[in-house]
Amino acid sequence: MSERLLFAAELARRAADTLCRYYSPDGLPAVRKADHTLVTEADVAADRLIAAALGEAYPQDAILSEELQQSLDAPAPSLWVIDPLDGTTNFSRGLRHWGVSIAYLQDGWPELGAIYFPLLNELYTAQRGAGAFLNGAPLHVDSSPDAFFFCCSRTIQHYRLTLTNKCRVVGSAAYDLCAVGRGVASMSLDMTCKVWDIAAGWVVVTEAGGVVEMFAGPAPFPLSAGQPYDRLSFPTLAAASPQLLQTARQKIVAINL
Repeated sequence: MSERLLFAAELARRAADTLCRYYSPDGLPAVRKADHTLVTEADVAADRLIAAALGEAYPQDAILSEELQQSLDAPAPSLWVIDPLDGTTNFSRGLRHWGVSIAYLQDGWPELGAIYFPLLNELYTAQRGAGAFLNGAPLHVDSSPDAFFFCCSRTIQHYRLTLTNKCRVVGSAAYDLCAVGRGVASMSLDMTCKVWDIAAGWVVVTEAGGVVEMFAGPAPFPLSAGQPYDRLSFPTLAAASPQLLQTARQKIVAINL
């Protein structure tokens, strides 16, 4: 594990410790942001912890994060992309599928990622050219028809699905991507992803042997300065193989967009 990936993994654990101090199975208050997503004081606290740690360890690197720094003012050859709490709605309602996602990008492209789901005891790590891992064990995608199709609730609401795979909605785009990388799911689709939702998971899927592309519209990478990333959504389709990507496109059909 490289120095940066080791640092990212440990930082994800530290941020998760902070989140766990806020978490309650009975839920906690959340407010709705301008983009209609939820935020809690835990999101902000974790984001501040991560930003401070990165600023101390890598002061020359830029940061793009969901709560504190949502755009790039200048080109950033070395960039950290942070989701301090992916699955905020789950977190705020006392569900267990939520985690911390930390990605490092070089020249705008994902280079490595660490994603930690503390209540599930699942730490996903990946680096370009070095493979993907769950708690240190290598990950491999699975094209089996018995593998799940993971998606978001908007997919269910706005698309007709004729896939033969059983469908699961867990409420975390990062977890959906990790499920594909792990081989639990052979495909996933999340319609309103922000770049911090998918940057680390992108590396997990591709390093596990899978593929990721946009279901519609341009891909986010390479990231560039001056873009309002808090307002840009990237509908993200992941699969265990290019053939399954094509199958998904054929069998996921809009019904009322």
